[in-house]
Amino acid sequence: MLPIDAAAHSSRWRRRHPVDKAVLGLGLTVLAVSLPPWPGAALVLVTALVVLLGPAGVPWQRLWRAYRVPLGFCVTGAATLLVQVGGPGGFVSVAGDGPVRAGELLLRTSAASLGVLLFAFTTPMSDLLPRLVRAGIPAPVVDVALVTYRMSFLLLDSVRRVRDAQAARLGHTSRAAAWRSLGGLGATAFVRAFDRAARLQAGLAGRGYDGTLRVLLPEARVSVRFTAASGALLVVLTVLTFLLERPLT
Repeated sequence: MLPIDAAAHSSRWRRRHPVDKAVLGLGLTVLAVSLPPWPGAALVLVTALVVLLGPAGVPWQRLWRAYRVPLGFCVTGAATLLVQVGGPGGFVSVAGDGPVRAGELLLRTSAASLGVLLFAFTTPMSDLLPRLVRAGIPAPVVDVALVTYRMSFLLLDSVRRVRDAQAARLGHTSRAAAWRSLGGLGATAFVRAFDRAARLQAGLAGRGYDGTLRVLLPEARVSVRFTAASGALLVVLTVLTFLLERPLT
């Protein structure tokens, strides 16, 4: 199980309905993208951090391990706005408004990423995917997503086991050995993926699979109070943004 999925299963909000958490987490993401970067995205970023580390109870170590990957993409994307290609300054030169635009983009993307992580850290995919059928998503699409989600964990577990076996047999002692082990790892994972898919298909056929995977879901109801509080928070952030809006200079 991935760390973020394990954190979602042990979250304080584990028993809340996904709609409650979607209103808050994805609502913050929408505000980060649509509001002015300053102070809108900055307010969203701080709010998401407070909610994640406070009421949601996400340990900061787990949050940082999950956040640093999208944050790296955010920084890389913002860094490209610092330079321009062509123009009077030469083939490559510093963009005149590059720092401002880079700062705005970094604020937007980093805040939006935290909004998505808020939803991901509190909502297991096993709770979300089956409920998508009630939202109008075709059942076969949801079934494929469920199977893919399950198979991804099995494949990751197989890769880990093969790597441990290679390391125990001194398969990483030199660069040449590491490359040979990497090739063997890829081939083994490819074969095992097809083998597990065939076994899964045979198992479903033996259990009378009729095109729909039926799973048990934990009882959860949409909390009017929680949803209303989330909506009020989003409105407050929007109002504060327009009251405090200043150019980012």
